[in-house]
Amino acid sequence: MNDAAPSILVIDDEPSIQRVLKPSLMAAGYHVSAADTGTDALSQVAHTIPDVILLDLGLPDMDGKDVVVALRSWTIAPIIVISARHDEAERIAALDVGADDYVIKPFHMGELQARIRAALRYRQRRQAGQTTFSAGGLYVDYVQRSATVLGQPVKLTRKEYDLLRTLAQHAGQVVTHKQLLAAGWGGAVTDTQFVRVYIGQLRQKIEADPSTPRLILTESGVGYRLIGD
Repeated sequence: MNDAAPSILVIDDEPSIQRVLKPSLMAAGYHVSAADTGTDALSQVAHTIPDVILLDLGLPDMDGKDVVVALRSWTIAPIIVISARHDEAERIAALDVGADDYVIKPFHMGELQARIRAALRYRQRRQAGQTTFSAGGLYVDYVQRSATVLGQPVKLTRKEYDLLRTLAQHAGQVVTHKQLLAAGWGGAVTDTQFVRVYIGQLRQKIEADPSTPRLILTESGVGYRLIGD
């Protein structure tokens, strides 16, 4: 295997999940290591930070959200939660404490690998300090605070731009209502209806058909996801 291949740490205490994920991800060209407890995972990450972390919330020694909080104290490596917990509140809580994405078990390997690729692109953008985003005909310039669709300028209000920039900087990943409220209103507003209204306005300006959005996708009850680049 290529020594430069991205590394993935799978944190899950289910042997069946480990048996499926490890060979599948290795076949896709990744270096894969495993941990079956939160304590072991934190120890491994402290010594060798992986490029992507896959994390189950139901660990035997600690809650997965606590692992996310601990990891976020020293690493920005993308964290994708893989969990059988379907409760919306759990998904939102995991994302709000620092997870980057959430995949519900059982999942298709194709979807999981697409989420991994999106996470790796996000990591590369952060490392490179990219100042622009482009996908699906949408172009966002963070320096000029401007956006175009198919080359045509889009006139955005300050809050519309702030929300679009936040989505673009996390393209391919879920951004929660709480995170969008922080981006647009600095935490001074807590009513998620504000986000829904402004996302609706954004869709009117950047989507070819706002009633069937292709750029800004809804993650029901959780937040929104801008298509990846």
